[in-house]
Amino acid sequence: MPVAPAAAALPTAAPQPAAPRPAPGPQPAAEQLAVRSQPAAREFAVGSQPAAPQFAAAPQPVCGPHAELRQALRTLTGRDRIAGAVVLVRNRNTAAPCGSWTERAGTADLGSGRPMKATDRLRAGSVTKTFTATVVLQLAAEHRLALDAPVDRYLPGLVRRNGYDGRRITVRQLLRHTSGLPDYLDAPEWEHFERLRYRHFEPRELVARALDLPRPSGDWHYATTNYLLAGMIIREVTGHAPEAEITRRVIRPLGLRDTYWPGDEISLRGPHSRSYFTAEDGRLTDGTAWNTTFGGVGGALVSSPADLSRFISALFGGRLLPAAQLAEMRTTVAADPDRLWPGARYGLGLISSPLRCGGR
Repeated sequence: MPVAPAAAALPTAAPQPAAPRPAPGPQPAAEQLAVRSQPAAREFAVGSQPAAPQFAAAPQPVCGPHAELRQALRTLTGRDRIAGAVVLVRNRNTAAPCGSWTERAGTADLGSGRPMKATDRLRAGSVTKTFTATVVLQLAAEHRLALDAPVDRYLPGLVRRNGYDGRRITVRQLLRHTSGLPDYLDAPEWEHFERLRYRHFEPRELVARALDLPRPSGDWHYATTNYLLAGMIIREVTGHAPEAEITRRVIRPLGLRDTYWPGDEISLRGPHSRSYFTAEDGRLTDGTAWNTTFGGVGGALVSSPADLSRFISALFGGRLLPAAQLAEMRTTVAADPDRLWPGARYGLGLISSPLRCGGR
């Protein structure tokens, strides 16, 4: 289903925590743009330079213009009909002369024509899954849960019908989308998702709906169902709502001031870009007002490009996970290229994508 978000953000040194296909409702950028797992100094380099002779001045870095990136954004706002897109690049090398910079295209508001801003808040969408996976891995590091333990150990009897058996599905398989569980968003009622935009949903309700659906084919199947179950495991292990635990362990310590759980609030707080979806008649329709409890800890977070960049830098910099758990997170399996793209692989809440230089 075609959708058109008003905001797109690229935190540098980020994984690709994106949904493989548009989920119901207006989509945030992280689900639309490729976010590489390389630091900015590598990803945005213009190519390796030969060593300069001793008598020659060292070549100066090229800080702009970024024509290739600008063209990619124009493709999103032109061919793909996304209302607007913005990229924030932050070089982790504080001595780098280029520092932080942004590129943008399109508009944040089709009504006013207001340009995109990297400071605007946006719905983070499936980047939320990376936050959730981080807390599950923290609990694993604390020996409060085991990645290879069955789901049934923490949620006894919850997944045990229609051929699905939580005794044969592990926590790791939930985070990696190899559980064999269907996505509740594939249910027929979500074909008309705009009719459900103001409804409140509970995780157990959505999981139960997923268990009514046929088993998906293949070894890897993207399903937000997996992350709702992961959130329910966080609740069982800690005694706290998963949203509260993610806030306590990740959002508050990192000072992510633009990042919050909207709950049943349908509007975004503070300055934000508007989001759009394509209605049945083909028109772009404002979908900013939305109850995102349907995504829960698999897709409900509100954030900003700067906050997402700070989160990813902290994650890959070892501030959130011990080395062993970060290595688990980055260990990937082949993903379905029809759901993602050729060469894509999935870890625990991260997507690894091949780069043209040969890296990932």
